Amino acid sequence: MKQIAILSDTHGLLRAPVMAELAEADCFIHAGDIDTPYIIESIQKLGETYAVRGNNDKEWAEDLPESITVTIEGVRFFIVHNKKDIPKYLTDIDVVVYGHSHKYSAEIINGVLFLNPGSCGKRRFNLELTMCRMTVDAGRYQYEKVLIPVNDLCNM
Repeated sequence: MKQIAILSDTHGLLRAPVMAELAEADCFIHAGDIDTPYIIESIQKLGETYAVRGNNDKEWAEDLPESITVTIEGVRFFIVHNKKDIPKYLTDIDVVVYGHSHKYSAEIINGVLFLNPGSCGKRRFNLELTMCRMTVDAGRYQYEKVLIPVNDLCNM
């Protein structure tokens, strides 16, 4: 059994509540728009990390893939930054993780969970700050939305 912290669109900011969530996880998925190597390096120090390049990840992220497929505890993931870049026909996938919109979304389509953890970095408009906590074990998963408190003094 593994606990996975799933996040996206950190845009160069790792908030204290996000770090607390990461500290509880065994594995990490970042769906892009990391913005700085510091963010991914900080997450990688905590454990097994899977990350893709987002549209704001520039030269430093050239070695990050645009999409990846990984299996964690029997659950098969396809990870990409932008939903429009998900192939029309995916086979042998249980969970699709994507970001870009900064809006949390979780819907099951034809037996596949399409999950956008939202953004837990710099706040965009008045959208809530979110990420996802997932437990995987023997090909099964459970997930829950994690709301990140906003510091209203800086609205970041």
